[in-house]
Amino acid sequence: MSVLLVGISHRSAPVAVLERVAVTEDDRPKLTDKMLESQHISEAMIVSTCNRVEIYAVVDAFHGGLADVGDLLARHSGLPLPELTRHAYVRYSEAAAEHLFAVASGLDSMVVGEQQVLGQIRAAYASADTQQAAGRTLHELAQHALRVGKRVHTETGIDRAGASVVSVALDRARAVVGELTGRTAVVVGAGAMGGLAVAHLARAGVDRITVVNRTLDRAQRLAQTSIDTHGVPATATDLSGLVGVMADADLVITSTGAVGAVVTLADAHRALNASRAGHQMVVCDLGLPRDVDPAVAGLPDVTVIDMETLQRDPSAMAAAADTTAARAIVAEELAKYLAGQRMAEVTPTVAALRQRAADVVEAELMRLGSKLPSLGDPEREEVARTVRRVVDKLLHAPTVRVKQLASTPEGGSYAEALRELFELKPGAAQAVATPMEIATLGAELADDFTSGHHHLSDGQGQPA
Repeated sequence: MSVLLVGISHRSAPVAVLERVAVTEDDRPKLTDKMLESQHISEAMIVSTCNRVEIYAVVDAFHGGLADVGDLLARHSGLPLPELTRHAYVRYSEAAAEHLFAVASGLDSMVVGEQQVLGQIRAAYASADTQQAAGRTLHELAQHALRVGKRVHTETGIDRAGASVVSVALDRARAVVGELTGRTAVVVGAGAMGGLAVAHLARAGVDRITVVNRTLDRAQRLAQTSIDTHGVPATATDLSGLVGVMADADLVITSTGAVGAVVTLADAHRALNASRAGHQMVVCDLGLPRDVDPAVAGLPDVTVIDMETLQRDPSAMAAAADTTAARAIVAEELAKYLAGQRMAEVTPTVAALRQRAADVVEAELMRLGSKLPSLGDPEREEVARTVRRVVDKLLHAPTVRVKQLASTPEGGSYAEALRELFELKPGAAQAVATPMEIATLGAELADDFTSGHHHLSDGQGQPA
């Protein structure tokens, strides 16, 4: 069983496609259940952020698993499979683990080094675990990825370019309205991104914040956090009060995850009509799907900064040295992870070898008993102990050594040698079979995903 990744992100697709593929918290359990209905998939986890959707599935067959995941994404998004696959990227086995480690480190984020993705991976794993969709393979992969992400942020300065998409959005806002000190801000959405927005606005020196949310009590909790934790005065309202608070706002940040526009053209019109003459308003739309009607950008005195704009912002890149250091950590941790996986894979072969030896010993002791029926119990027990000690000593060196060698890339060949030499059961061989090398898949991916008709991309717009 190996890990298959099928993903679509800001690196491979435009915002319009990301909006269609977006997976909400309500969607995730249903999609996970559907994946587990596949005969090829035994474990599943969906990582969904504001700029990516990635499905990690433990599959018994690459081709079958890829087809099932592709069909599921196409049905969920409503996109024709050819359109979907033009923007998809696929990773398998070692490459899937490497990609998740890079994502956890913030190396694949729109703002390189942002830390929010760690919480999103943790939430993805927790959701899969709650549904009993994460077994040993995904548990080990997700936990190791989280450790890699923490190590990168502890040992490098990769997050110095900005803690999140929010920080880059605020930099763009300053270019329009000037410094944010003393300004009035509205945060639409009280989820994780809303909390991050409040924290960044407080550090930027805004004078007051209004939190708007569909559910008033969540808005009130975040407003109270602004007061208690950040010392910034804040109030809360539900969506019915949105137009009124926008009329007085210099800056509006939205991130709700809602389907359909939360800030409509009519809302923006009414807010502008109620505001003072010449009032400039910046709207940062960080939602996927979009929270703000695109037509709002055409209104006078309104500047809309959306995810598509942020994708092109040069400040979203971390310093080259920090990125290089982070990639070195990812490579080191990937080697550790793969070594651990290979050692785990050889365990059934070692167990089968020891079981074979135990069976032979027991058979020979029974034969000895039938030939020497007069042998007393003390003597019989001493002979049994002696024979077992001899066998254990003979097996100790090869079993310890094969576990050590299993941690190397060629480890599977040593396990295979043991199976051949000692004629071990086929079940052991299947348990430790080396996963298909990702290098052998490159020429096949484009055909496999869509039964030979369409292309996959590797996330950089090139055929995988």
